Amino acid sequence: MPAAKRPPAKHQPKGLPILYEDRDIIVVEKPGGLLTMGTDRDKSRTVHTILNEYVRKGDPRSRNRVYIVHRLDRETSGILILAKSEPAKSFLQGHWQETDKRYLTVVYGQLAPKAGTISSYLAENSAFKVYSTPDPALGRLSHTEYTVLKEAKGFSLLEIHLLTGRKHQIRVHLSEKGNPVVGDGKYGRGSDAHGTLALHARSISFTHPVSGKRLTFETGIPDLFTRLVGKIETPAA
Repeated sequence: MPAAKRPPAKHQPKGLPILYEDRDIIVVEKPGGLLTMGTDRDKSRTVHTILNEYVRKGDPRSRNRVYIVHRLDRETSGILILAKSEPAKSFLQGHWQETDKRYLTVVYGQLAPKAGTISSYLAENSAFKVYSTPDPALGRLSHTEYTVLKEAKGFSLLEIHLLTGRKHQIRVHLSEKGNPVVGDGKYGRGSDAHGTLALHARSISFTHPVSGKRLTFETGIPDLFTRLVGKIETPAA
């Protein structure tokens, strides 16, 4: 991991920890419950608005801004990369297939086999719900690689290697396999006592858009996960 270029705590945006920042990018740890960016249906405070205010440092006339490179679902916590310029954004998106994205999740039940890849064509219906379809003309081919790290108390802790990045991909693939993510009100069990989604973008490795260096960032494990399955020992990113 590169030497942290973390601003002093008093200068950090409230509730949105910055893991790394330089002239070209910002890497943050998004809490669950915060949108990455606004939608036509939701204008609430987002990572995008918080960081735009942060880079403008209180000057509404400032031309500084951040650019969305990728998104996490509102309920999903973990690492997000944002660019500080259009060229940086374009580079990161253009090299996205080379970006290594690892998630941790806790699901209901046990999986067989204990490691594998779930593949399907994903489409979205008029109610904004994603589902698998056998028709390649309707959906986009999506691949989710998983490894079971631990089984306890009727739950399984998985490491997910996201090979494609479709909307709700991990949640849909695991739900359709019969192992919905804990706390998933949309694709999980109808009455889920766990109000928090157990899905966390734990690590990311990518090529810096200007220096060309390979950067890797990793976060800790949310408390919810240890409450569900006990002590967790995970492989290094």
